[in-house]
Amino acid sequence: MDYKEVIFSINSGEEYQADILIDTLSFIGFDTFEQTENGFKAYIPLNEFDLDKLEASVSDFKNQFSFSFLINEIAHQNWNEIWESNFEPLKIKDCYVRATFHAAQPDYKYEIIIDPKMAFGTGHHQTTSTMMELMMAENFKEKQVLDMGCGTGILAILASKLGAKSVVAIDYDPVCFESTIENSTLNNITNIVALCGSKESIPDQKFNIILANINRNILLDQLDSYSSVLNENGLIFLSGFYEEIDLDMLKEKAESLGLKYVKHQKSNDWVATKFTNEA
Repeated sequence: MDYKEVIFSINSGEEYQADILIDTLSFIGFDTFEQTENGFKAYIPLNEFDLDKLEASVSDFKNQFSFSFLINEIAHQNWNEIWESNFEPLKIKDCYVRATFHAAQPDYKYEIIIDPKMAFGTGHHQTTSTMMELMMAENFKEKQVLDMGCGTGILAILASKLGAKSVVAIDYDPVCFESTIENSTLNNITNIVALCGSKESIPDQKFNIILANINRNILLDQLDSYSSVLNENGLIFLSGFYEEIDLDMLKEKAESLGLKYVKHQKSNDWVATKFTNEA
C-alpha cells in the first residue's frame, strides 16, 4: 500500500503540542507516527488522504502555537516491520507490555503481549499508561467491563487479567477491531467480545466498570451513553484529554448525568480520571 507522509515541524518544540496534533490526526485516518528532532512524521494510506480534511483538523491549533508541515508520497514499504523496529517493551507498575519478539518477564504479576500492528494503544502513550495505573489500583474481580475506543485491546486485556468476568471492547476502526481479537488470542484471553462500531454498538446490558481512552469531544458526546449502561455503584475511567479546560468540561458533563468525580492522575499534560455513580 502506498502512503502519504506528512512531516510536521513545531517551532516551539513543546512535547505536548506534538501530542495534540498526533491525537487529532489519528481521528482522520493517520495510523503511524514517528518522532523527529523538530516534531514528527505522520503517515496515512494514499487513498484516505484528504488535504482539506488535514488542514481543517489542525487549523484550530495555529492560534495556539507555531507549526508547519510538508507532504510527501511514499511508495510501498513493510510498515509493520518498520513499526516493530520502534516498539520497545514497557513497564507500568506490576505490568510488563511486550511484543511477540521480546523476551518474557515472568517476574511481573501481569504480562501483556501486543502484536505491533498499526493500531493505537501499545501503552507507550501517557493516556494509555495512566489508565493502566488507575486500573491496577482497582478491584476488577468478577466485574462486567466495557472498553470504548479499545485500539489494540490493551486495556481490555488488562481488565481480563485483573479478574474481570467479561469485557466488551468497541472501536470504530476495523484495524483496531481485528487487532483486539488477535491480541486477545495472543494473551490466551477468552472473555473479551470485540465489536466494530461506536456508541450505537454498546450492548443492551449493564457494566460495573467502563473504560474510555478517546478524546474530549467524543467523550462529551458519548458520556450519556456510558452512564445509561453503568450499574449502580459503577465506575467510569476516562482519558485522552488535558487537565486545563478539558477536565472541567468533562466534570460538568458527568455531574449533569449523576456521576461523581473521584480523582484524576496526570502524566505530562495528559489526564486520566475516575468517576462513580455511587449514591
